[in-house]
Amino acid sequence: MKRFVFYFIFGYACYLSWVKLSGNEPQQLTDIHQDTISNSIREAAQTAPRYASKPIEMDAGFHCDGRQYCSQMTSRAEAEYFNRYCPNTKMDGDNDGRPCENDSRW
Repeated sequence: MKRFVFYFIFGYACYLSWVKLSGNEPQQLTDIHQDTISNSIREAAQTAPRYASKPIEMDAGFHCDGRQYCSQMTSRAEAEYFNRYCPNTKMDGDNDGRPCENDSRW
């Protein structure tokens, strides 16, 4: 067991020396790269498709009561309310903001 620990420590020390001497240490992003990344994220957020429906107000007569699935909803508006305001819903499979897309009841 002592031999294993010795070889492990020796191997780790060799690895650290190799990384330090070879210059393969992780490089930090420069300010230019960070600005480029920030700009591309901002542009992507602005051009992302939005779900074009009327906004559902918090005071729409619905309340969170633990229902999570489309089969438990009685209307599309109720499903949209639950998806937006209630935790742990499982109605939006592709995360596009539209719940119960494949439900043929409405």
